[in-house]
Amino acid sequence: MMKKFNKIILILIIFCFMFHLISGINAYADSQFTIPKISIGIDKAKNPKEVSNTIEVILILTILSLAPSILIMTTSFTRIIIILSFLRKALSTQSTPPNQVLIGLALFLTFFIMAPTFEKINEDAIKPYTNNEISLEQAFDNTMKPMREFMFKQTRQKDIALFVNILDMDPPKNLDEIPTKILIPAFIISELKTGFSIGFLLFIPFIVIDMVVASTLMSMGMMMLPPVMISLPFKILLFISIDGWNLIIKHILLGFK
Repeated sequence: MMKKFNKIILILIIFCFMFHLISGINAYADSQFTIPKISIGIDKAKNPKEVSNTIEVILILTILSLAPSILIMTTSFTRIIIILSFLRKALSTQSTPPNQVLIGLALFLTFFIMAPTFEKINEDAIKPYTNNEISLEQAFDNTMKPMREFMFKQTRQKDIALFVNILDMDPPKNLDEIPTKILIPAFIISELKTGFSIGFLLFIPFIVIDMVVASTLMSMGMMMLPPVMISLPFKILLFISIDGWNLIIKHILLGFK
């Protein structure tokens, strides 16, 4: 009985010691550190410039949130990723290369192709705007000019005419009369058509290999053996022997010249 009583007293002493120790640490922390108070509010603007600066910040944040969509839909990324996806399907390698590799390759190829356009935007729009030489509206116009030039080079007249006819617009006399809201969807359609056309051409040699392997297996009576299992090594061997990655990337880059 005494042993149990001694254990209870010992536990109480340890508990009291820990309580005082923690209280001392908290008191020391309160005396040394202060937690900042964060508040969000709306105050009256002292002058119109403060309002315009706030609006500019909101516009910049909006553009940054839409940056992935802008990058995908107004650059060479769409065509490149479609071609690489068709190539993987034609090789029948399932998830090899993985999606991360294909997207990374497409992004870096996009930066390489769009480098002259981005440099022109930096010189004509970003630098003058940061130096307070032009307004935000002028910076936007200077940004759209090189982007429109790039998209016009890759867009078919047929696709532009489609959207012009849908809006019942008068036929534009020059490229400047074509609004951006027509140019962007027309550019996307043109890129999809070009990417699918190249993807179809990529399938042809690999389909020939599949047909040869399938007919050979049938003539040997091995109909239960999947032809893809046999044709896959031959596809990879053909692709490596012709240095396929070099040829594919070369023609992708030359397609945007």
